[in-house]
Amino acid sequence: MTIPLLICDDSSMARKQVARSLPQGWDVDITFAANGVEGLAAIQQGRGEMVFLDLTMPEMDGYEVLEAIRKDNHKCIVIVISGDIQPDARDRVLRLGALEFIRKPINQTSLTEVLQRFGLL
Repeated sequence: MTIPLLICDDSSMARKQVARSLPQGWDVDITFAANGVEGLAAIQQGRGEMVFLDLTMPEMDGYEVLEAIRKDNHKCIVIVISGDIQPDARDRVLRLGALEFIRKPINQTSLTEVLQRFGLL
């Protein structure tokens, strides 16, 4: 079954890096969003059952996206992928409903380990 996957990051290079880091053979239909407003719209349209979300973006940051997902009760799995290494960033995103926090730059091994740990592969 194909999973609608949203990669939401304001950096085109980061979006491409995440897409290249996806496990081989994982059946996903990828949508890209360059900011939180685009990302939330994609989620509302059903294109983000699984979301890889950056925190620092223009227009609407990742924290605001997580708050909107919770408020609107969207059914999606969110993994934050961010270079924000503030000590409370991981705790805050988990409290807001993210499944996990992965630090940038991401690589295929770390992403695959997280997906396997949560039974998503």
